Amino acid sequence: MLNEILSYGEANLNQRVGFEEIELLPLDHPGARDPAYRLRRNFIAGKARQYRHDARSVIPLIEYREDEHAVWRHVCGQLAEIHPRRACALYLDAKQQLGISPLRIPQLRELSAKLVRAADFRLAPIEGLVETRAFLVWLGMRTMLSTQYVRHGSRAEYTPEPDIIHEALGHVPMFMIRDFSDFSQFIGKGAMIANDTQLEQLGRLYWFTVEFGLIEEDGEIRAFGAGLLSSFGELEHAYSDAVERRKFDLEEVINRPFSYSEMQSTLYVIPSYVYLKERTREFIESF
Repeated sequence: MLNEILSYGEANLNQRVGFEEIELLPLDHPGARDPAYRLRRNFIAGKARQYRHDARSVIPLIEYREDEHAVWRHVCGQLAEIHPRRACALYLDAKQQLGISPLRIPQLRELSAKLVRAADFRLAPIEGLVETRAFLVWLGMRTMLSTQYVRHGSRAEYTPEPDIIHEALGHVPMFMIRDFSDFSQFIGKGAMIANDTQLEQLGRLYWFTVEFGLIEEDGEIRAFGAGLLSSFGELEHAYSDAVERRKFDLEEVINRPFSYSEMQSTLYVIPSYVYLKERTREFIESF
C-alpha cells in the first residue's frame, strides 16, 4: 500500500510540477521582472527537481548568498517583537528546540533530521506549488513538501508563494508537536480516499488550521498557523478589528471559501490540538 501511495504522489508531482512551469512567474510576483532573481530561484528549484527524480539522493544543501540571508534577518527581526505576544507557547518552545538562528537561513536537511527525531516527521524539497491532492498525500506519509528558495528582497515582508522563510519559520516548528503532526497526517490520509468535494473540504480545513489557525491558551488567543507565524503583517492583521475570530466549527470551516490573494477576514480558534486531531479523524472516517 505504501508503494502505491508513493507512486501516486510521484505521478501527480511529475505531472503538475515541471521545471518549465516554474520558470514563468505571475506578473504580480515581486521577482517576475527580475531576470537575476528568476535565474537564482530556478537554480535552487532545479536542485529539488534532481532530488525528486533520484531516490538515492539526500536533501540538497543550498549555499545561500548574503543578500538572501539579509532577507531572512529582516523577516526574523520583524517577527522577534511580535512572536512572544502572539505565537502559541508550543510553537515558541519548538522554535527554540530547533535552534533556528535569526541571522542565517537554516538548511532543510538539518531541520528534517530534527523533525524525524522529535516527531517522526520529515521534509522533502519541492520546486514549486503542488496540486492539492498530491501535496496532502505526502502529509499522509508524515512528509511535508518544502521549497528552498527565498522571496524577492524588494518585498521581504510578502511572498505570493511558499518560500524557505514561510516553511522554516511557519511550518517546521509546528511539526515538532506530536498532536499537530498527527493531525496533519490525518488530513493526508483523508486526501488519499477523498472524492473531489471532500478534497476541497480538506483543503479548506488545512487553510484555516495549518495555514491560518488560532488556538486558545490560558484565556488568550494565540496563533499556530504558518501563514500567520511567518508574516508580521498577517499576524498583526489577525488581531485587528478587521478580522472576526470565531470558535472553531468543523462544518463551517469545511464549507467556507477562502482567498489566497488577500488577508483573511475570518479566522477560527481551536480549543486544543487534541480536539482538532479527533474532530479531523471523525470527519475522515465519514468518507
